[in-house]
Amino acid sequence: MTETSFTQDTAVGSPVRLQAVTAQGQPEVTPALKELYRGFEQELLIPLWTEIGGLMPAHPRSRAVPHLWRWEKLRELAARAGDLVPVGRGGERRAIALANPALDGRPFATPTLWAAIQYLMPGEDAPEHRHTQHAFRFVVEGSGVWTVVGGDPVPMNRGDFLPQAGWNWHAHHNATAEPMAWIDGLDIPFQYVTESQFFEFGRDEISDAERTTPERSRSERLWAHPGLRPLTAAPATPGSPLLAYKWQYTDAALTDQLLLEKEGFGGTVEPGHAAVRYSNPHDGSDVLPTIRAEFHRVARGAETAPVRETGSSVYQVFDGSGVVTVGDTSWTVTRGDLFVVPSWEPFSAKSEAGGTDSDSGGLDLFRFSDAPVFEALKLNRTQPDRPQKDA
Repeated sequence: MTETSFTQDTAVGSPVRLQAVTAQGQPEVTPALKELYRGFEQELLIPLWTEIGGLMPAHPRSRAVPHLWRWEKLRELAARAGDLVPVGRGGERRAIALANPALDGRPFATPTLWAAIQYLMPGEDAPEHRHTQHAFRFVVEGSGVWTVVGGDPVPMNRGDFLPQAGWNWHAHHNATAEPMAWIDGLDIPFQYVTESQFFEFGRDEISDAERTTPERSRSERLWAHPGLRPLTAAPATPGSPLLAYKWQYTDAALTDQLLLEKEGFGGTVEPGHAAVRYSNPHDGSDVLPTIRAEFHRVARGAETAPVRETGSSVYQVFDGSGVVTVGDTSWTVTRGDLFVVPSWEPFSAKSEAGGTDSDSGGLDLFRFSDAPVFEALKLNRTQPDRPQKDA
């Protein structure tokens, strides 16, 4: 194939450089062809016949690679950062992003998704700000932090999922004597590449009224009644108006699916595999315009069928243990571990959970993905894994 380089070509003063080589499907290398390519370079043109293999492959070839981050190590490093790095204007958050090893050192878990561990020390406040990036928090352990979204204090406890649509003012405060860690998920890479992001500082300090510690937020009191939508309220943002999805309801839904399966009534995705999607109680759509969030429970000894999907995902092990396989890579995983599934890489999970490492007896997996973007653009595709032929 003809190679294209985007390094500076001092000979022609162009960032485009084309090299004619002899290869199947390429034109004969002649002085006239080389002269044509110099003309392309001068006018910043790149012919499709030199690029089609990279621009139009037979199937997605993600720039990201499968990778695993161990929660134990993340937690240790976040705690050290808690002793050394203050929270305040400038850095804004003590958030430490997962950097996929194939994405050039950028703080991106996948080309579209950001994932980070955030850590707040006892009595600390993370100052108020807002941004167009859609975000959520998921708590794998601990309690004691309240996130304050639009003046509404929302408690954060183990297993809770807390979505927050873009351009909402938000801050955090730790009301306890213990530090707390959780994961943040955002669409930062997607908005970065589409050049659509905005950011704005808010108040340095929240009010005393916002520093309260209610067991339920106002959003929960209005929207967290299963199957019931208030007639007097409409969502204030493009995302879900419910700011916290409590673990007790997620756990109950997954438990009931597996019990129904045992009773012969179905209800699971596949044998031994229960799953739910967090949805907007206003209209049943995804909780965020660019991010889908799900929770999966794989019963002990069960294994999910390998599946390929367009778009990428980040998983966190909430509970239990097992073996997950992404492409040609397999890992044994335990509570808190995070891993990436790039676009079109096959994924499967086998549960090895038991009574000593899992409250549910299964392998519990929290997942978030960029699926809403692909569905909106009609680029979503899912299929059982089968051998692929490279083009």
